[in-house]
Amino acid sequence: MDHPLYESVAFTARGVFTSGIEGPACDRDGNVYAVNFERQGTIGRITPEGAGSVFVELPNGSVGNGIRFNRAGDMLVADYTNHNILKVDMRTRAISVFAHEPTMNQPNDIAIADDDTIFASDPNWKESTGNLWRIGADGTVLQLESGMGTTNGIEVSPDNRTLYVNESVQRRVWAYDLLPDQTIRNKRLLIEFPDFGMDGMRCDADGNLYITRFGKGTVAKVSPAGELLLEVRLHGTNCTNLTFGGPDGRTCYVTLADTGGVERFRVDIPGREWVMGQGK
Repeated sequence: MDHPLYESVAFTARGVFTSGIEGPACDRDGNVYAVNFERQGTIGRITPEGAGSVFVELPNGSVGNGIRFNRAGDMLVADYTNHNILKVDMRTRAISVFAHEPTMNQPNDIAIADDDTIFASDPNWKESTGNLWRIGADGTVLQLESGMGTTNGIEVSPDNRTLYVNESVQRRVWAYDLLPDQTIRNKRLLIEFPDFGMDGMRCDADGNLYITRFGKGTVAKVSPAGELLLEVRLHGTNCTNLTFGGPDGRTCYVTLADTGGVERFRVDIPGREWVMGQGK
């Protein structure tokens, strides 16, 4: 963990995941989880030392994308093939359907507020459009917005007052006011990039957004005011998503489709969800 800040190094070997590697998340013990380890339809677990194995096999043809953990420590997985949010009991590894919405294109990436409300992006890649959904802590599903661009990365700010959603094809990141009842208003453009796409994104504890620049092979750090602060150069090109973990929450893990592996780099501020987890 003594690497210089923002200098990416390999965390896993190449090719241990398929090109569908996505949705990384860290548990309280520092393990990193991502979908499609060795083959499609699995979730892999990587120990803090970088050793990987299949954690669960998803049933019924399900394939995962975004992963998050709720306050109880359960794993929540966006299952895009069956239009579900799945819940995995981390002790028994039992898998259940937490929410199902057949009118979704696909639940793609997910973010979670501190009251366990889930927000899901819902892209239609063929039409370059997308929707935005909210899933309550009881599993109820509500569409918040339709007719957007290709919705992909999604995140909640550390104070739970802002929801961020990006549109990959249109290269825009939107910010919404997130109200106490978990509805949204006051949509505004945070930042627009002139080239390349975007995929997953996560906040640090100060509210800076780390955004994977798919095709460019960088992670952009953007301030809450929309200022591009820096870009971290990766060894791979097609970065799909990221999460924060490590013993102090200041290690950023990035999944890469073109290498089928995970890279990591150190940052100056711990991740938002890592800090939230310390109070659990």
